[in-house]
Amino acid sequence: MKNYYQPEIEIMPLDQLQALQSERLKEQVKFVYENVKFYHDRMDELGVKPEDIQGIDDLHKLPFITKDDLRDQYPYGLLGVPLEECVRIQSTSGTTGRRVVAFYTQEDLDVWEECCARAIVAAGGTKEDVCHVCYGYGLFTGGPGLNGGSHKVGCLTLPMSSGNTERQLQFMTDLGSTILCCTPSYAANLGEAVNERGLRDQIKLKAGIFGAEPWTEEMRHNIEESLGIKAYDIYGLTEISGPGVSFECEEQAGMHIQEDHFIAEIIDPDTGEVLPEGEVGELVFTCITKKAFPLMRYRTRDLCRLTRKPCPCGRTHVRMMKPKGRSDDMMIVKGVNVWPSQIETVLLNQGYQANYQIVVDRVGNNDTIEVQVELTPEMAEDKSIPIEKRQKKIVSGLKSMLGITVDVKVVEPKAIARSEGKAVRVIDKRHLYQ
Repeated sequence: MKNYYQPEIEIMPLDQLQALQSERLKEQVKFVYENVKFYHDRMDELGVKPEDIQGIDDLHKLPFITKDDLRDQYPYGLLGVPLEECVRIQSTSGTTGRRVVAFYTQEDLDVWEECCARAIVAAGGTKEDVCHVCYGYGLFTGGPGLNGGSHKVGCLTLPMSSGNTERQLQFMTDLGSTILCCTPSYAANLGEAVNERGLRDQIKLKAGIFGAEPWTEEMRHNIEESLGIKAYDIYGLTEISGPGVSFECEEQAGMHIQEDHFIAEIIDPDTGEVLPEGEVGELVFTCITKKAFPLMRYRTRDLCRLTRKPCPCGRTHVRMMKPKGRSDDMMIVKGVNVWPSQIETVLLNQGYQANYQIVVDRVGNNDTIEVQVELTPEMAEDKSIPIEKRQKKIVSGLKSMLGITVDVKVVEPKAIARSEGKAVRVIDKRHLYQ
């Protein structure tokens, strides 16, 4: 694949790419050892010196870092440069504890925006496109990242932010948006709104770049059909930089990791042992160019696998398969591991939309789980199939998928609140009884 904006680094032969990674890793380890007391102390505890890291084959010698470490070091404990060299912060939501604040130098921002630009180009973007960004702006990384990437490509950029669906649709039609950037749940909501208002013939969208929350292949097909586009996955974390750490190409067969800036590993989440290519485990990232907030061997908690099988697009960077979930998103209900993505797969395969909610509770010593799912407008109009029959079919499908019986409540269209950002799929009330 050729495009006016495709860095040669993306098609660099593997031996050259790994040599580049090794050189950058050596420099980065020396940098963090000398500039970040946290890393200096951790490495000293393990008896590891910068000169012990001569390349990527020595990466396993370095200590892991976790989100708890980031919270403990809040706000400045992991800063790698003087504060006056920083020009931006971004932050996580802090919904599960103390916020994580990530710092950026101007060089860090340039790299991040370059990564997002590559993602837009991989989705077919050029300077002739109108990039409609309705990820949230502010402290959330989604909006600023894709906004900067769109500028680098040369697109006309619409910095819409999230919410206000009526305004989104007005600008989408009036200005001829061709690339949509948002969460997959909001893309599904926009697709629903477009079709309800009869706007399919008035929109010019050709592609969507969706991330920031888990989504299934079934949801991808649902979005592609409702908006008439090709839907691309994008991955990133505030802690690492933001969206653009990896992205899908036109093959939609895994996300290419930007290996000139990030080294990826898959480890056994229990033992920390590095696993061979192709095995499923926890994804770990090392930043080899970031200076303000340079994380080494950061445990993401995302579970996936890596592959170096040649991609027809020509990019040589390793691909990560869509994460099956986060180790901390998995619920244990009635002694069984339950992933929200498993439930979504069953619902979408049975023709329901991606508007559902999972409520987990406890009655006495027993866990309960209820899935609330909306009828589509067509289902609501079709009175030939009783609600009870629809519920029984979903219960059966979930039993086959999960191995446990799940209560199902089918509700009318629009009964479940729409998401304008990250969707809240799970409400777990069990902590109320702890």
